[in-house]
Amino acid sequence: MNFKGTVTTGLGKAAFFLSKDFYANELEKNCGFYPFPGTLNIIIPDSFLEDIVNIKNSCEDVITPEDGFGAVKYIKATLNDSINGAIIFPAKTTHEENYLEFIAKDKLRDTLNLKDGDEVTLEI
Repeated sequence: MNFKGTVTTGLGKAAFFLSKDFYANELEKNCGFYPFPGTLNIIIPDSFLEDIVNIKNSCEDVITPEDGFGAVKYIKATLNDSINGAIIFPAKTTHEENYLEFIAKDKLRDTLNLKDGDEVTLEI
């Protein structure tokens, strides 16, 4: 599945969670990279919302963390046809369904010189 989305500023909470060893180590083991402690936040058009909800609901890759932390579903994805990473779906989130969090080994805003409003492509 391929779709486009728009880069937006997040809440800054992902840095805390992705710095926790139990999340980062599981992502490294299962996705093949140790994640940068932060996400690239992408808003997708409503026309893709049903597809994303179906992917999230059928996703079997889950990190079940230590007490007090929420589970995280994830699915491997590619950004702009060149950056391997994953989309994460935290169980505890305040984001709307059309708001995706993409993780990779690098800080993608710097690596790709991205700013709010830039369009990116995702392939799941």
